[in-house]
Amino acid sequence: MTAPFGGFKMSGNGREWGDFAFHEFLEVKAVMGYAPKQAANRGCQLHETHGPRRSAGGRFHDRAGKSATPLVRKTPMMDPHFQALLEAQAKAAEGQTPPPLDALPPDMVRAGYRMQRQATDQNPPKDVETRDLKVAGAAGEIPARLYTPAGAAATTGGLVYFHGGGFVIGDLESHDGHCRRLAALAGVRVLSVDYRLAPENPFPASHDDALAATRWAFDHAAEIGFDPARIAVGGDSAGGNLAASVASDLKADPKRRIAFQLLLYPGIWPDEETASRKALDGPLLTKQAIAWFDKCLAAMGHPQAHRAMLGKVDCAGLPPALVVTAGFDPLKDEGRDHAERLRAAGVVVEHVEYPSLIHDFYIMADVSPAVGEAVKATAASLKAALA
Repeated sequence: MTAPFGGFKMSGNGREWGDFAFHEFLEVKAVMGYAPKQAANRGCQLHETHGPRRSAGGRFHDRAGKSATPLVRKTPMMDPHFQALLEAQAKAAEGQTPPPLDALPPDMVRAGYRMQRQATDQNPPKDVETRDLKVAGAAGEIPARLYTPAGAAATTGGLVYFHGGGFVIGDLESHDGHCRRLAALAGVRVLSVDYRLAPENPFPASHDDALAATRWAFDHAAEIGFDPARIAVGGDSAGGNLAASVASDLKADPKRRIAFQLLLYPGIWPDEETASRKALDGPLLTKQAIAWFDKCLAAMGHPQAHRAMLGKVDCAGLPPALVVTAGFDPLKDEGRDHAERLRAAGVVVEHVEYPSLIHDFYIMADVSPAVGEAVKATAASLKAALA
């Protein structure tokens, strides 16, 4: 598959542009209905350091983080529902050569990504109240969305959430269903932050906004129903990078104590290219896309680059964390390594890997039952951390 994000075939302005034109796209139901050849691999997880817990094809660690006896592990297979979707997308894109990302306006790529993710997440919980509001960014107010689960008490634990998208794409809408699920299943309020995006706002704009928005959440906790003693930060992919960066930036702040980190297939941006980044060109998150994201962010060489390139961050004193990785994700090794660095620094950390899943799976909930199982487990960890 040649498309950088592997989305649906779309066309517009009299030309076909693979993933990126967004006036019209291949009928979603036709792609989503592409039947897998075998049953879904449900609940296939590898758990570490929040145990002991065992699961198919994995290993477990005890609470001290010492490795227990490994289980017999077979080479993981991709979840058949995701495999079927990718095959259908590849078939739809046959004969097309999408233009390089640099040739497309960023807003077009963003719109295409939003459509892709909304098309694969059409059934979010309905019993979650939402309110759009403005929160403090580093250079003025920025949009945010507050999610309140049905029957919530006046004050609950709160999650400040940063969407993924390489610091370039993604928004409140692309991650709306995901945030609804976290709020509903964990029973906590979620504040999703629409931070400024590159390349229009290069580094450190995204990181400065994430930090400012988190400070705002602490300072306005009573207004949004957050218990200031139970505030977590979280995010997926680039959003996981922002969450980890904010946790590091605030660890010495006595007035704003983060209770938990929710790091979902985080992009840690290590100093050296990991084996999984070298070996995997997709699915969805391709080498071309990663290079484009890095170019747009423009963090390399910046005096504050350490806030984004977290491979050498001082993990001592950081809040407890859940780190989730996916077996078919170029970012899996840096997530694994970050979890190990947290553990080595004495941080309470749970690492869960879903060997059969791919990058971005949390916001593709309609594709496979395995996503629903993963979301339930993730929400359970969040709920327990903020209880």
